[in-house]
Amino acid sequence: MNALSPAAQAALTEFQACKSWEQRARLLLQWGNQLEQLPQAQCTPETLVHGCETRVWLVLNQQSTPWHFQVASEARLLRGLLALLLLRIAGLDAAHISAVDIQQWFEHLGLSRQLSPSRSNGLNAVLQTMQQRLAAAL
Repeated sequence: MNALSPAAQAALTEFQACKSWEQRARLLLQWGNQLEQLPQAQCTPETLVHGCETRVWLVLNQQSTPWHFQVASEARLLRGLLALLLLRIAGLDAAHISAVDIQQWFEHLGLSRQLSPSRSNGLNAVLQTMQQRLAAAL
């Protein structure tokens, strides 16, 4: 796994301290509530991520260095997962973002067993869309 930012390491420590799925689920909802709000005007067909059962919008702020994504979803648990994904890639360059193993990240967090195949596929679609938008921006 690529080196973790201090914030990602803190989240990892927090999740690993949880003893049950219920504790992780509460923590996941808390992370989702902390997710930076994507303005409604940016929730457009152009920013919609394809491959997710639940609608997810993804915006790359090309004016910031390092890269900065904003994401929105209608599903509460998914917002938490997306917040943790953003935390995992924060501060990474495009090459390192491409190398992120999302399954491994959620496994380390203790969340992989609770991810349905469709949710895992959706998270992979979000990461692939991030990679595509980064490639287009370079």
